[in-house]
Amino acid sequence: MKHEYWELVQAMPAAEMAELMKRFEDLGLYGVWAPQLHSPPFPTLAAMAMASTRLKLGSGIALAFTRSPMETALSALDLDRISGGRAVLGLGTGVRTWNENIHGIVYGKPVAHLREVVNTVRAIIERGHSGELGRIDGEYHKLDLGAFRSRKPLRGSIPIYLPALFHNTVFVAGQIADGLLGHPVWSLKKMAEYDRTLADSLAASGRERSNFHVNLWNYVAIAGDRKQAIDDIRGTVAFYSSVAQYEKYYAEHGFGAEARAAAEASARGDTAAMLRAIPDEMVTTFAIAGTPDEARARVDKMWRYADSLTLSPPQYFLPAARLNEYRNAIVEVFYKA
Repeated sequence: MKHEYWELVQAMPAAEMAELMKRFEDLGLYGVWAPQLHSPPFPTLAAMAMASTRLKLGSGIALAFTRSPMETALSALDLDRISGGRAVLGLGTGVRTWNENIHGIVYGKPVAHLREVVNTVRAIIERGHSGELGRIDGEYHKLDLGAFRSRKPLRGSIPIYLPALFHNTVFVAGQIADGLLGHPVWSLKKMAEYDRTLADSLAASGRERSNFHVNLWNYVAIAGDRKQAIDDIRGTVAFYSSVAQYEKYYAEHGFGAEARAAAEASARGDTAAMLRAIPDEMVTTFAIAGTPDEARARVDKMWRYADSLTLSPPQYFLPAARLNEYRNAIVEVFYKA
């Protein structure tokens, strides 16, 4: 395969998982992300580890605040051991309402909170077996690890990647992480802006870009009929636009009113209105939709900033059969090219 691509997989029956991992490895994919949506990612990743031999296995993402730093670090260490050193730990804040209303935990100041969790998790992964940690006194977590010993890790460190929607988290990733996961609704405009942000952060921290990994993620609908592709991925763009916490991001592109309308329609359960709120131009700004040649041209531009890509078919308000058609189109246009 010319480029390095990741796939996104959620929990499924073991036989289906084994078949899917074999297909991914036969295609030559680089890695697989397991997201934390309706369940934690680590059991799914462990199943992937048992069914594969070469794929990188990443939590994409694990919510950073919903479990203790100790639990996160030990889960990453176990995954790395099971997989033979293939683990990548993606950690992110998630949105405030999901943390506070669904998980019932303190969100706090998310960037500062994330920084503290990453530093604590990294310390446990790298030195938890040494007996050197003692007390960790953070704003959100106070740990006494004087008597704690973890098993000796398989390797000295596990890569930690941070996702980002806004500038400040990109900057933090360049300071403390090993990689960056671009948000799936990043536009080409933001990819270029954030590439400069990352360069500034790495330079300020005395780090080399060559030692840092950028994975960019976009939703993709490829079809001979461009209008059909746009219509079919509109629901995915509408879903993300309906997250009130993201309105500022869309406003920066001139789509603040549309995002607000989508959020209001979602709040009252009016899916049709939510879809109507998203014009074609907004769809093609935040997602890849069009013919194979149009999709290739857009992805070629993404490679200017990325070390690897995650290309996902539309996820929302679409029949399963149509979703599978779009997934197969990604395989044909990109993986087999």
